[in-house]
Amino acid sequence: MKKCTSCGTEADKGHTEFKCPNCGKGLIVRCSSCRTLGAKYRCSECEFEGP
Repeated sequence: MKKCTSCGTEADKGHTEFKCPNCGKGLIVRCSSCRTLGAKYRCSECEFEGP
């Protein structure tokens, strides 16, 4: 099961996933709660941080 990049919980049905907008390599997974809150995430490949 995939985990949210922001909070580390299991990705729920309303999650989203996308490649890092900076490097295009890292996979960012965000649960619906973190998406709503605009919680920060960090790319594991290039350390890019964004909401």
